[in-house]
Amino acid sequence: MKNKKKRGFQLSEKQLGYAMVIPSLILVIVVVLWPVAQSFYNSLFDYRLNDPARSQLMLSATIDLERYVDNHFYIEGQLDSLAGSADSEENAETVKEIQQDIESYHSELISDEEINTKVEKIDELLMNFTPVRDSELKYSKLDNDFAKDYREALESHSAELTAIAEASGDEQTSQAFQQTSDLLASTAGNILKSNFIGLENYGKYMKDQRMWKAMGNTAFFTVVSVAFELVLGLAVALLINRAFKGRGIIRASVLIPWAIPTAVAAMMWGFLYDGQSGIVAHYLEVLNVIPGASWLLSTSDGGMFSIILADVWKTTPYMALLLLAGLQTIPGSLYEASSVDGANKVQQFWRITLPLLKSSILVALLFRTLDAFRVFDLIYVLTGGGPANATESISVYAYKTLFAQQNFGEGSVLSVIVFLSVAVISFIYVKLIGSDLFAGRAK
Repeated sequence: MKNKKKRGFQLSEKQLGYAMVIPSLILVIVVVLWPVAQSFYNSLFDYRLNDPARSQLMLSATIDLERYVDNHFYIEGQLDSLAGSADSEENAETVKEIQQDIESYHSELISDEEINTKVEKIDELLMNFTPVRDSELKYSKLDNDFAKDYREALESHSAELTAIAEASGDEQTSQAFQQTSDLLASTAGNILKSNFIGLENYGKYMKDQRMWKAMGNTAFFTVVSVAFELVLGLAVALLINRAFKGRGIIRASVLIPWAIPTAVAAMMWGFLYDGQSGIVAHYLEVLNVIPGASWLLSTSDGGMFSIILADVWKTTPYMALLLLAGLQTIPGSLYEASSVDGANKVQQFWRITLPLLKSSILVALLFRTLDAFRVFDLIYVLTGGGPANATESISVYAYKTLFAQQNFGEGSVLSVIVFLSVAVISFIYVKLIGSDLFAGRAK
């Protein structure tokens, strides 16, 4: 019998392949999918940084303890003062009942050991005139039913005090009752409702005409600009792929527009489009290409024409660079053999160049389409989405909602819509164009 040699642990070819792919998958999940998942989670809430009642993600009722403790400190003293200065026995009795009811709710609130500890710490900070910067200390969750009852009780008592203030004949007494009423209403506002709304934001944007207009603007800009860039980029790539004197300088010069930062290029084109001093606007008017020099930036059609022209100028070199890389991989012997067989330049282009550029064209179209669909800085700097949102892209709309309005809930919805659109575009390119449209020509 042959001695069997013991072999160490070895991975199969399939297992080795998975082992090499796993780090890439983890990187994709961390870098790409995690931010998208976070945006989706934010979109499920009415989350607004400019509204104290909605500035946190709250699955349940929450109380702003800093403001509550500060208000409660004054409530007790003001109610004692009102009870002593009331102009009738009935009003004094009403104030005492309100005071007892509020103290009852307050006692139930601080009966929770965790909340009581937070209240004591916050009270100490406020006595030292120190703001509460720790959100974990400042906010605390409440039982939804208790929060609802306490909030309604404060609002009801506020209405009672307002009625007394309006019925009082003494101006000083009326002001005192009204101030206490406002304080109770403010305290009711410190008890925050849950701002979880589920998919309500998505339903809202499915009916939002501005969102659909922004999507239409984005799609139109993407299709037209990428189409022009593909044709012009292929022409430039074919030109600089030929051997001629000074080819290196020409190649470097062609890439200059792409090397300019987009924001800088947009500002430059803004000056060129200016109706008063813009040289491009002037010559387009002289050549009767546009109806007037001010047409470019003051009308909806002119604004879209302007951003497409600026984008084509800037990114055509990028398209040409990608296609030039593909042209470099085509063997020259194929053209020589076809010339011997009698093929002319046009036949060589359709029978050799285009089929062998399939992969390069697909990659160039994919990159440029995704980049064009996510366009932001060019439009934001050049037109700001105007006039009248005529050039507003979905990314610009998302930015305005997120940062200008500080509405993180609705802004996150638009971010998720952008991601889904990009995912669909990628699927179409990889699955449909890559496998079907080029299949017959590549054979």
